[in-house]
Amino acid sequence: MSFPVIALASAVAAAPMAASAARLSLAAVVANTPALQKAVLLALTASMLAAAIIAARKVASGERLAGGSAFVSGLRLGGPILGGLGATYALMDSAIGIANTAGDPTLKLLAPGLAEAGLMVWLGFLAGAIGVLANWAIESRIDRLVLAP
Repeated sequence: MSFPVIALASAVAAAPMAASAARLSLAAVVANTPALQKAVLLALTASMLAAAIIAARKVASGERLAGGSAFVSGLRLGGPILGGLGATYALMDSAIGIANTAGDPTLKLLAPGLAEAGLMVWLGFLAGAIGVLANWAIESRIDRLVLAP
C-alpha cells in the first residue's frame, strides 16, 4: 500500500471516533476540576454575587451608611490575586500530570488543564472588575452624602 492510501484509510477509520468524542464545555471544565479549585471557583462566584448585593443595598439605603465597603474594597484587590493563585495551581497540577504521563501528551490531553487555568484567571479578573465597579458606586454615594451641603 502506498502512503496516501494508508493515510486515507486511517482518516476514515478515525472519523467515527472523532465524531463521538465529547466536546470540552464550561460545565465539563467545572465538573472535572479538583476540590480545591472548585472551592476557589465557588468563592470567586459567591464573592461577586455578594459584592453586587452589597453595592445595591448601599446605593439604595438612603441616608443611612451601612457596612460592607471593606469587603467590596478587598474584593477589588483580592479577586485577581485569588484567580491568579487558582490558575497557578491548575497549571502546576497539569504540569505534574504531564510529568507522570508516559510519552508526549497531545493538545487534546492538555486542553482541560489550560481551560481550568483560563477560567480561574477570567473569574479572578471578573471578580476584581465587579469589585472596582461596586466600590466606585459605594464611594460616589458616600461622597454625595458626606460632601453634600
